[in-house]
Amino acid sequence: MKLKEKDFAVNQMGRDTIIPEQSDDLWILYNIINPGDYVTANTSWKVHHQLNDGKNTTASRVRLSIHLKVTCRHFDKDSSTLCIQGRNLEPNGYVIVGSFPTLMLECNKPFELHKKVWKHDIVKALQEQENHKVCPDAELAITLFQQDHAKIYLIGKGVTAMVFKVETSSSRTGGRKSSSSFPSSNTKNVFFREVFAALIKHVDLNKVKNIVIASEDSKKDEFRRFMISEGKRMKMRSVEENIRRIVVAAGGGCNGDLKDLLGESMVMNLMKGSKVGLQIRALRKVWDMVSSDSDRACYGLKSVERSQEMGAIETLLISDELYRSDEVATRKRYGCLVKAVKDSGRDALVYSSMYVLAE
Repeated sequence: MKLKEKDFAVNQMGRDTIIPEQSDDLWILYNIINPGDYVTANTSWKVHHQLNDGKNTTASRVRLSIHLKVTCRHFDKDSSTLCIQGRNLEPNGYVIVGSFPTLMLECNKPFELHKKVWKHDIVKALQEQENHKVCPDAELAITLFQQDHAKIYLIGKGVTAMVFKVETSSSRTGGRKSSSSFPSSNTKNVFFREVFAALIKHVDLNKVKNIVIASEDSKKDEFRRFMISEGKRMKMRSVEENIRRIVVAAGGGCNGDLKDLLGESMVMNLMKGSKVGLQIRALRKVWDMVSSDSDRACYGLKSVERSQEMGAIETLLISDELYRSDEVATRKRYGCLVKAVKDSGRDALVYSSMYVLAE
């Protein structure tokens, strides 16, 4: 999340221009924007025009700015958008003052939020989200090649995030897919250069423990050679000093299933001794308890919540599909559970649903 104009202070009136960058930002905003706040955003508005014959009409869309006083809001899990409804306060030639239009807040689209009072918890939540990075504790970076695109993933404690997708030129133009990797070496180099630029931009090579390049064909080896060559040509120390940690892998994941790739023995070995490895050991401890001392292991929401009420949880294991669910009620319930466990001084481990052992 980006905060462009921080014209506010705790317990005072103020405003801010906000740019949400991911669905989690929109979820935070859903909890921050309240009835009575003021939201201003640009939107596309459908306008009907009467034709010269006076009988028929035609429609077009215009760009305009709407300033409204919020009456209600709704988080749409399917489209990852935040719907804001309120009373229009300013005339703009198309939307009547006093009407109740709906604004759609989306990722990478700025809007202005004005509050009469910025409470401490709201300011803190905004600041934390502004400093939040996708998978900041990433230990493994994966570049997964397919026939017409490449995806870059970051794997960390409790998080598997796809940070970028690069498409081939034929995919972007809707051209017919070729059975060969690339129709020409020039096309291949352009594609590899785009993937390399995205990888360098989104992955700190000095922080992740390993960089895995995966494909079902020769792209993995070709891109590794390209990456090393480009790093030397551009004198990039982050590449030159980490060549040994750039490895290639093949497996079922290269057909589009990242879970299968993460289950490959070579990739699993790369995660030994990491925070992800600690999660694996905790998971195995639970299974051992189920087998040998089942009274100390419980599962299912009601049983776990009852255990928390008694202060009996030592370690909570939860999948990110629940903890970061798009369902508002589900996310609140599991979020409260995780917070209660952490507040009691116990451990709460969030498992990526993309990791094969978390199934």
